[in-house]
Amino acid sequence: MLGGASTGTIQHSYIRPVQTIYHTLIPALWYLWLAGWIISALRTKRVLRAESIASRLSHLIPLGLGIALLVSRRLAGPWLATRLYSQTVWTFWSGAALVAFGLGFAVWARVHLAGNWSGTVTLKQDHSLTRSGPYRLARHPIYTGILLAILGSAIAEAEWRGYAAFALIILAFLRKIAIEERFLTAQFGDAYARYRAEVPALIPWPRG
Repeated sequence: MLGGASTGTIQHSYIRPVQTIYHTLIPALWYLWLAGWIISALRTKRVLRAESIASRLSHLIPLGLGIALLVSRRLAGPWLATRLYSQTVWTFWSGAALVAFGLGFAVWARVHLAGNWSGTVTLKQDHSLTRSGPYRLARHPIYTGILLAILGSAIAEAEWRGYAAFALIILAFLRKIAIEERFLTAQFGDAYARYRAEVPALIPWPRG
């Protein structure tokens, strides 16, 4: 997640300031996003109901493994840390653009979710059903944005571990979505059933 393209394998020669971009741009995007995410987490509503520890571990474990693969070549081992394709300027900037767009999309969704947001599956005091902004396009746009950013990191890194991490994090989010939607259906009933019928979970796609 926090890795950038390794300039030593990009098939061009660049002066040092440009080389620095390849080492720092994608990590900087992730660190800026993470800092803002932590600060915004301080302004949320009081929790009324939360998932159990076992439920939480069912999605946190694959999520943690995915993140570890993405940030550590050593943990990935020699096979997953091998190149899937050659790193180029094109793969780096394509990946960086996806990271920036995905994180921006997640921030947009986080702003609309406001005090209802939580890092784990919860229902908050005065919890409301958000259908504005990106929530008109996908029911879980924060996950959509984060997955796009992870895919962008994997494209820029050009190693098997990035795509293995992407797959693990998809599984983690799908598990978390299933739990969240049980909570939301219990809280909002028919209103959430209509929302599910009208708006896709992750991939913005118009429904007839």
